[in-house]
Amino acid sequence: MKLLAISGSLRAASTNTALLKALALSAPDGVEIVFYQGLGTLPIFSPDLEDDLPESVQAFSAEIAACDGLIISSPEYIRAIPGGLKNGIDWLVSGEALIDKPVALAHASHRGEDVLESLRRVLATVTTRFAEGIFLRVPLMQQTPDEIAATMAIPERQAEARAFLSAFADFCAPAET
Repeated sequence: MKLLAISGSLRAASTNTALLKALALSAPDGVEIVFYQGLGTLPIFSPDLEDDLPESVQAFSAEIAACDGLIISSPEYIRAIPGGLKNGIDWLVSGEALIDKPVALAHASHRGEDVLESLRRVLATVTTRFAEGIFLRVPLMQQTPDEIAATMAIPERQAEARAFLSAFADFCAPAET
């Protein structure tokens, strides 16, 4: 199973990106986590471009389509979804890649309820498979990526990460008929 991890932060030393990278190290057998790092390359969304999508948008949509599920971890900017992440989601709205794609949230802060509420509202609108009940929150603010890796290597945190990833992988698995 291939899960695509998307950080809502474009910052090189992003707490959310570091959390997603640590999750990849905790992935259970059979679960691969790959990273999408092109949010900053996407042009600003314009419906006028939807008939002839820019190459970066086509590549983004193809990565979404090729995965079994998405894990999004995002900071809160001015009590809202960061512009780059919202722009990426906007590009996916009129296409097919996200409609039935399972999506779960991870969060690297003890605060940020506004962004979480916004993401839940937006994602529940754009995909039929938003996994609202599958959520991982780890308070990692003010930690460096190396400190986050060490925190996430603690056995209790690894168990939380594996439980989150296992629950989401189960949610992503096709239903047996």
